[in-house]
Amino acid sequence: MPHLYVMVNELLLRILPQDAYNEQSIRSYLAREKGLQANAVRVVRRSIDARQRTIYVNLTVRIYVGEDPEANLFEPIIYPDVSEKPTVIVVGAGPGGLFAALHLIELGLRPIIVERGKDVHERKKDLARIRPEQQVNPESNYAFGEGGAGAYSDGKLYTRSKKRGNTDKILQVFVQHGASPAILSDAHPHIGTDRLPRVIENMRRTILKCGGEVHFETRMTGLQIHNNKVTGIEVEDTRNTWHELPSSPVILATGHSARDVYRWLIAHDVETEAKGIAVGVRLEHPAELIDQIQYHSRQGRGKWLPAAEYSMVRQVNGRGVYSFCMCPGGFVVPAASGPEQIVVNGMSPSNRNGRWSNSGMVVEIRPEDIPGQTMLDFQEGLERQCWLQGNQRQTAPAQRMADFVNGRLSCELNPSSYAPGLIASPLHFWMPHFITDRLREAFRFWGRQKNGFLTNEATVIGVETRTSSPLRILRNGDTLQHIRLQGLFPCGEGAGYAGGIVSAGVDGELCAEACKEYLATIQ
Repeated sequence: MPHLYVMVNELLLRILPQDAYNEQSIRSYLAREKGLQANAVRVVRRSIDARQRTIYVNLTVRIYVGEDPEANLFEPIIYPDVSEKPTVIVVGAGPGGLFAALHLIELGLRPIIVERGKDVHERKKDLARIRPEQQVNPESNYAFGEGGAGAYSDGKLYTRSKKRGNTDKILQVFVQHGASPAILSDAHPHIGTDRLPRVIENMRRTILKCGGEVHFETRMTGLQIHNNKVTGIEVEDTRNTWHELPSSPVILATGHSARDVYRWLIAHDVETEAKGIAVGVRLEHPAELIDQIQYHSRQGRGKWLPAAEYSMVRQVNGRGVYSFCMCPGGFVVPAASGPEQIVVNGMSPSNRNGRWSNSGMVVEIRPEDIPGQTMLDFQEGLERQCWLQGNQRQTAPAQRMADFVNGRLSCELNPSSYAPGLIASPLHFWMPHFITDRLREAFRFWGRQKNGFLTNEATVIGVETRTSSPLRILRNGDTLQHIRLQGLFPCGEGAGYAGGIVSAGVDGELCAEACKEYLATIQ
């Protein structure tokens, strides 16, 4: 007679942090409080409830009684050999481009990735040079290179975009390529800047193993267009290793900082439209202070809780003001992609154990807010002004938070994680007042909400401008092709259709499917 197995699925628990973060403690809790003797426990969902002074962790768990859990958390994808299959050119090796390439392989097509920057290891060397040299390599930086802007910008995987594609699959592909399985259950999944490059490298190896190609240091300079059909790209190859490509459709996944691509498209009458962005500053607090505020305790996070996060939003004079890309236990980085620019961003290692926590604090900007200017020109102008304030180096202008709110120059600045260094500057004075006035009002409101948040222990650092693409490359709703050019598939964050790693990955997969349908119509 076969052994009878019993499995209890999807049990909801609300438990203290000391019971929530390893399997043995969860099993002990179940035995003590629920009378369940589990062979194994698998966490399906985990979130922290820090609304009250007693912190709880909400868990959705799968309990196995009398049997062990299934071997795999999900069915891994089998990627076939596509060496002899029809080709598709993918411009950009960020999340949109990488997920497009992997899904093309699933669909039986051969991707050829063209990336202007370097692979993750060589790119890391260029990032390390920014501090001592005070210069940015325009082709290898925090925006350009394998993995895109997300590779060295925290690796957050939380998205609200669940309507257009399978976000769970994006997380599963990351796990299949080496990410921690915890991202499948955490409410705000996060790989970490220290671990994400290895995952990206494994994704590239899958592409190459299956017969795809990846060309680094190869910048697209234009599209090949014949009779309103895109048949390929023009490139500038700094390593002289390029060979001629077959005629292929193009998935354009350049990321939000490829301004030379935007200008080429505009100059050649490829239809685009203006879109809103968000612009502001990086706000950096001591991590211990944010832990104390968010966890309502002088002891901060204690032994069991992770570094605290926050999410803020406020309407001020008809525009949204909100936190963006919050990095607990992280650091502020120089995210410029060219000369005469200062741009800041934030990132965190996987353990989030740094001395500071930071977040973008940004104001919604609409095209009508800057009459006579394009959003692209507005971005560039503000970044150059910031560079001038920073003594024409990567030294970032900064101000203590309460001084910023009260309109005072900071005579001294706090210690900071920003490696190239800070210089005291009256951001409240020289930044556009339709931005700073709203930021100051929002900071006052949040300071009343969260005791200790509005403080001169925190530092405001300029400027945060690369929250999203400044324009949208128009495409048809059904086919995802450009509205006029057959064979061109604008993709991801750079095309104006995504807002982060996961949503860009989803859009990459959708573009791959649309490309497959397009090729079926022309063969």
